[in-house]
Formats: sequence, structure tokens, C-alpha cells
Amino acid sequence: MGVDLLHYRPWRGRFHGPFAGVWPIARVALWMMFRRKLFWVIYGLGLSLFLLFFFGQYLLAWSESQLGESTVSIMGVKEDPRRIVDFFKSLLKMNGSAETYRNYFWYQGYMVMVVLALAGAIVVGNDFQFGSLPFYLSKPVSRWHYLLGKCLAVAVFINLMTTLPAIALFVQYGLLDSWDYFVDQSRLLGGILGYGLVLTVCWCLLLMATACWLRRTVPLTMAWTALFFFVPALVRGLVDVLHYDARWRLLDLWNCAYLVGNRLLGIPHRAISPSPQPPVYLAALVLGITCVICLSYLNLRIRAVDIVR
Repeated sequence: MGVDLLHYRPWRGRFHGPFAGVWPIARVALWMMFRRKLFWVIYGLGLSLFLLFFFGQYLLAWSESQLGESTVSIMGVKEDPRRIVDFFKSLLKMNGSAETYRNYFWYQGYMVMVVLALAGAIVVGNDFQFGSLPFYLSKPVSRWHYLLGKCLAVAVFINLMTTLPAIALFVQYGLLDSWDYFVDQSRLLGGILGYGLVLTVCWCLLLMATACWLRRTVPLTMAWTALFFFVPALVRGLVDVLHYDARWRLLDLWNCAYLVGNRLLGIPHRAISPSPQPPVYLAALVLGITCVICLSYLNLRIRAVDIVR
């Protein structure tokens, strides 16, 4: 039987290298997450924090204009305007300084951890659980292209909740203040991008390694809960209550990223709370060693997969 009778149509497009396969892998992973209603619920909750910072500036300006009044009405509730101003200035530092973006990254991190726990099981764990990984690796792509594609998808989730909203806040503060804000605080934009890059690289590799190890949603969620909720609570008890050495805080990876992020934003080490804190170079060293360990484990784990080409 001739080829024409089989209705075979040869490829007439342009052939690309194996690196071009990174985007299809990332696109499929993104589609798997975006079709989940739970993801949009969690993302909506995370977006509420951004809206608090975004509209908090307008509420702060309005409250300062009402300082001569004894009470003001907000949604039918009587409030002292001084309490509103103190809340936004002391707790959230809504003044467009480096502390503003530091606090946003810190508080938003809790929602990021929940999204990553869900993404790890769906985007990575299912490939091992249902045998999709041999299909990817049987194509003319290497294991590094596969890892890069999955990390690219996870990076989109992280930056959708942290870096991009922080840049939007930076633009908003500049428009509300003056154009001189963009010039005087230009270092902050680099710090925001650097902080987002640290979170992207570290959490992508850690999530990939954890998802390859545990695969299922419930064990992965428990592991992330222990890593980012139980360990920080344990460390705070050791350092703040029992007064152990501040280097015990290095066990908390989120605190390590927090220290590096503060340095990138230009915040002095003595101004970091809670104190005392270990040196920043030790925190960067711990994050680097963690990334190397995760890469080594991922390399060994994916090389062990049987592939039929």
C-alpha cells in the first residue's frame, strides 16, 4: 500500500533543536494546574493580600486626611483614624520603602507554599505515579530539558504570586508619589527581581526533588507543612524562647531566603526582625547547598527511569 493511500502528510515546517521541547513541557504542566478550580481559589486568596497592599495606600492617605476627626466610619464600623494609620505604617510598612516589599514577600510566602504543594503532586508527582516520564524522555529531549520545562511551569506560579504583584506595587507607589521615586528607589526594583529569582530557583528545585520522592499530594503536603511550618516554629522556640545560638535559624529555609532577600532589598542586617539572625552569607550557603543536593537527587532519580526509544 502506498504512502499516499495512508493519508500520511510529511512535516513541512521547520525543525527545532531539543531545547524547543522545554516550552511544550511547561505548557502542558501549566494547563494541568490552570484547569483546577482549587488552584484559582488559592490564587484568589493570595491575590487578596496584594489587594490589601494595593488599596491600603489609598486608605492610608484617606485616614491621614481624617486625623482631625474623633472617629470615622468604614463599612458601618466606627474606627479611630490614628489606629488605621498606625496599623498600615507600623505593621505592614505601607510607605513604599524596602520594608514594604519585604513584608509582602514574607506574608505571601504562606500562600505560595500551599500552591506549590498542590503543583508538585500534579505537575511532577503524576509523571512518576502514572508513568508519563518515560514518554517524555523517549522523545529527543534530555532529562535536563524535562527538568527545565517543569521548573519553568513552577516558576510561573511563584512569580504570579510574588514578583509580578510586587512590581505592580512598585509602579503604583511611583505614580502616587512622583517620578523621582523611580529614580531614587531604582535599587528596589533590582532587589524585587533578585528576591523573586532566589525564591524561584530554590523552591523550584526543592519542589521537584520533593515531588519526585513523595509523588502523591497528601505526603507532599505533609512534608511541606513540616518544612515550612513545623521547622520554623521549632527554630523560633529554640532561639527566641530557649536562647540557643542564632545559627539554629539556618534550619529554616524560608528564613534563609528571607535573609538573602533583605540583603538584596538593601535592608540592614540589624533591622531584620526577629533578632538575632545568623550571617547572610551562611544563609546563602545553606540555600546553595540545598539546591546542589536537589539537583543531584533529580539527576540520579530521572536517570534510573527505564526508557524505550
